[in-house]
Amino acid sequence: MLAIVIPYYKLSFFEETLQSLSNQTDKRFKVYIGDDASPQNPCEIIEKYKSKFDLEYYYFEKNLGGNSLTKQWGRCISLTDKEEWILLLGDDDYISPNFVEEFYNHLEKVNQLKINVIHFSVFIDKEGVLSKLFTHPRIESSKDNFFRKFFGGAHGSLSEQIFKKEMYLKRGFRNLPLAWGADDLAWLEFSDFGDLYGINEANTYFRISSENISRSGFQSEVKKETKNSLFKLIIDEYLYKFNKEQRLKLILHYQSLRYRYHKVSLSLFLKMCKLFLIEKEYKNIYKAARKLLSYYIKKWKR
Repeated sequence: MLAIVIPYYKLSFFEETLQSLSNQTDKRFKVYIGDDASPQNPCEIIEKYKSKFDLEYYYFEKNLGGNSLTKQWGRCISLTDKEEWILLLGDDDYISPNFVEEFYNHLEKVNQLKINVIHFSVFIDKEGVLSKLFTHPRIESSKDNFFRKFFGGAHGSLSEQIFKKEMYLKRGFRNLPLAWGADDLAWLEFSDFGDLYGINEANTYFRISSENISRSGFQSEVKKETKNSLFKLIIDEYLYKFNKEQRLKLILHYQSLRYRYHKVSLSLFLKMCKLFLIEKEYKNIYKAARKLLSYYIKKWKR
């Protein structure tokens, strides 16, 4: 069975989220709402939907999301029972009426292929204006999906993924600030760097508003630092999982991020040299040396 877990904090669009669950053509799911000590009481809205689908609401006395969103996700997931699959749905996102129905329509095939992460096509809802539809290949390597998002203009968000609870319990979400990139890393880890299954017959609607962390300009410096940390983690722990072309792109992108955010040091240069040496990319060692020299010359001239 499917557990739909909603880490709740914001009231503004919450009823639209619950309404989309009430509209489901297949009601084989249970909703767990974990209230992160929000000052905006959702109980009146929740009461309207308690008879429309299976729902449990829990109020946490201590706010956790302010310090760690991934830990808040985790304690909300811990509310679930024996469900095998989990959708973490944002309290301002919503899904198409056939979302759950299409999940079950494809589940037999997903199980046959032993796939642990399913992702749905998605619209971005920005102040009521919908983006183009972002779709996915039916079967796609999680590594290719990661590259599509960060280097190919694709989109990915937490609310469009359904994942096996077993893999969450095995790997968990990494505790990155603002959870920025924690979901992207999770789909690599939850799939064991294997395949993802795409469903384009139903959609998630991912909302960007003046209230959520995805909005432009919100804690930009933290997001920059976290992106740097994400790519460092991938290079330090998982670079060998990617093919040579992908490895080189990851290394160069990480080097570029460090320069862009002024996190330059001799140790970075030596690390880049070692990685380029392993990849037998000798010209890039020379380029890295010139890049480092140019950076410090410009710095000294200021």
